[in-house]
Order: sequence, then C-alpha cells, then structure tokens
Amino acid sequence: MSTEKMNKKCSMTIAGLDPSGGAGIIADCKTFHAHGIYATCVVTAITAQNPYSVSNIGKVDLQLIEDEIDQIMDVYPIEFMKTGVLYSGDIIKLVSKKIKEYQLKAVVDPVMISESGKNLTGDSYVTTFKKYLMKNAYIITPNIHEAENISNKKIETEEDMINVAEKLSNPNNTVITGGHMQGNDILYTNGEVHKIKGELIKSNNTHGTGCTYSSAITSQLINNHDLLESCKLSNQFIRNSIINGFNNTPYQFWNSIKF
Repeated sequence: MSTEKMNKKCSMTIAGLDPSGGAGIIADCKTFHAHGIYATCVVTAITAQNPYSVSNIGKVDLQLIEDEIDQIMDVYPIEFMKTGVLYSGDIIKLVSKKIKEYQLKAVVDPVMISESGKNLTGDSYVTTFKKYLMKNAYIITPNIHEAENISNKKIETEEDMINVAEKLSNPNNTVITGGHMQGNDILYTNGEVHKIKGELIKSNNTHGTGCTYSSAITSQLINNHDLLESCKLSNQFIRNSIINGFNNTPYQFWNSIKF
C-alpha cells in the first residue's frame, strides 16, 4: 500500500440503506465527509422508507456482506469504523468476527427501532448483540430506549443513565445519549463517569440522529481526538445538524456551512 493511501483518513460504515438519506449509510457517509473522512460502506439491509414511515425491509445475503467488508479492507487503511442496523443475529455474528479479524475499533450504534416506530431487527437481536458484538466494540452509543432494552433496566433519571452506562461498559466504553431526557449525554469510560452537557431542541429533525451522532464520534476519533472530546464535539455536531435540518432529518453537512 502506498504512503499516500496510508495518509488518507478513511472509515467504514456497516449498516442499512435508508433511500431518503436521513439515516443509515447515506447519513453516515455525509457525516464522514463533513469531517474530512473518506467514506466506505457495507450494506446489511435495504429499506423502503422516508423520515415518516418504513414500508419494507430486507437483509442482504450473508456472503455478500462478508465480501463487501473484505473488498474494502483489502484496499483501505481503516482503523475506526461504525455499525448501524445489522438486522439479524447471523449478521451480528459475522460483523463481530470481521471486527476481530481486522482488529477494528468499532463505534457501535445498536439501532433497533426506526424513528417512525418500525422494528428494524429480528427477535434474537439483543441476546446476540450482547453475546458477540458488545465485547468487540470500542464504544456503544445507545439512546435511552436502546440502553433499556440491552440492560433490561428502566431509565427514568440521569442517575439511572449513569448506572446503566456503567453496567454496559464492561468490556467496552458506553455513551448513552440524552435526547429522550434532559439532553445530556452520559459517557462511562475507564471507570469514570462524564456528563456531556447538551440541550433539548424544539425540532422534528430527529430521524437519523443516532446514525449521525455515532458517525460523528467515529470521525472525531479518526481526527485524533480522545474519546471524551470526540463525544463532546459530536454532541455539538448533532445539535447543529438538528437546528439546520429539514424534512424531519438532521443536516449532516452543517460543519461545512459558513455561519
């Protein structure tokens, strides 16, 4: 591999396709590009959706997903990458295996339900996720509802967020986003709790916020920020993306706009 290629910043998203572009791999790619990161993508599922509804979803063949990953890793010097919708237990197992095989640092967004309420995973998702993917993740980025499902604990206060983040952080790092509460994110890393100050914004531009946030964290890590600073900068990024959004989606290119 040439020195020029080694010096390029690039990443990979392994996720589903939202053809309307507000969530999934398109949102991930836009976020990477806004941070100066070359984007590659592995499609795990194809949906028929827009910001208001999901009418259909189908998973990609398992061998094809593996071939997608191998073809990308054969060329691009990827260290940090992210996952989104993995849809089924067999895809989770495959992706976990490839993360370990290529020694990737994975930012894992445990997407389960679309903003419109559509279940985007199979019945065994949580069990398989906890058994395989969590232990190979660098950081997981659940919202409150996803954190409740994974931990089987109810979250009603920020103290609950802290307790669940601590529970989920073994053996990885965990940040629980606070968009469904006071707006503050809770990061648990290296045995320490960090409250990342945020604010609730009166906006409907929330379709794809989880995808955008986890892609922003991935991008900041690639840009050599530590984990805490990456989460802080991503909190700011998603806030401005929501403010500048439209059609119920964040605007992932806000970082390139001159205010």
